[in-house]
Amino acid sequence: MNPENAETYINHPTWGLLYKICMVDENQDLFTTLYAQRLFFLVANDVKGVKFQSLGRTEARMMLENRLRTLRRSGQSQEYDQLQSVFQRTFQ
Repeated sequence: MNPENAETYINHPTWGLLYKICMVDENQDLFTTLYAQRLFFLVANDVKGVKFQSLGRTEARMMLENRLRTLRRSGQSQEYDQLQSVFQRTFQ
């Protein structure tokens, strides 16, 4: 597994390089386009391979807010602080 502060990238067949914002659940991560950070994708990785689901900005924001709540409740303050910084850069 990657260290918490490692950056993760994945190549989308149409949109090119995507940057991982955060984990959504065990097999799903939230990604955005590397430069503009205007297109968002839910990326699922399972035995069938990698699947991309495009998301609107509002959906992506809600997923990130939910992840922040989960981290805050579980007391994972370092990861929470890092993700809060990503949230502010991306959505404010």
